[in-house]
Order: sequence, then C-alpha cells, then structure tokens
Amino acid sequence: MPKKILIADDDTNIVKLLAARLKANNYDVIAAFDGAQTLRMAHEAKPDLIILDIRMPAGSGISTYEKLIMSSNTALIPVIFITAYANEEIRHKVTELGAEGFITKPFDADELLGMVRHALKEKVDEEPGPRKSPYWVLEEEK
Repeated sequence: MPKKILIADDDTNIVKLLAARLKANNYDVIAAFDGAQTLRMAHEAKPDLIILDIRMPAGSGISTYEKLIMSSNTALIPVIFITAYANEEIRHKVTELGAEGFITKPFDADELLGMVRHALKEKVDEEPGPRKSPYWVLEEEK
C-alpha cells in the first residue's frame, strides 16, 4: 500500500509540482492550502508524512505544526518544512520543535524525494523515478 503524503502549501503551482513528483514515485498525495485545512486533513486522512509550508493563510506553518504535535492523533506524523522565506531563526525553531526536515524554495526535487524517503524510513540508497528537475535547487547547508 502506497504511503500517503499531505502537501500543505498555499501556492497551487508548488502543490502540483510536488504532487506530480511524488505520484511518479508511487506515493498517494492529498493537498491542503491553509493551516486550518491542514489540521483538518491531518486528523481525517492520517497521512504518513506532511510537507508543510511556513507561510500560509489561516495559520502559519509553525503554528499549524505546534497544533499537530500537541494532538495525540497527529503528534507522530513526520513533517518536512518547505519555505521560500528561510532564515536561520526559522530553521532553528522548526528543528527545535522536532521537524523531520527543512528545505527552501527553489529546491532540488531529488533531494526532497530523498528527504521524504528518509522521513518515511524507506531505503534512501535506491533512486528510481523521474530524472532530476532543473527547476528547483536545494539550499546549501551552512
């Protein structure tokens, strides 16, 4: 049975691109476009992983994550944060809260896929699937 991933981002283009990449790698994908919808879908759909944007309407990614980890129904769902507005303070905050990963836009699709596989405890050394997308670049670790 494929793993279910909830993409939570208010940018429909990012959602479409992520969904296409994840579906091509045999993941089920559902989407939410704001914080409130993310919380509702996380409780109802019980995804195996959430990819969560930092800035969204109806609840920022960080406040949404804090609510997720405070609920026994969603506390153990791994979360990878994604944002175009990264800084070290945000990175430190989400890491301190226990996020599984942090990646900035634009990003490398293969790097994100590796992060997804790691978060889901899947084999990371195998890299099947579509070729690397030239549209995204992973932020270099400092």
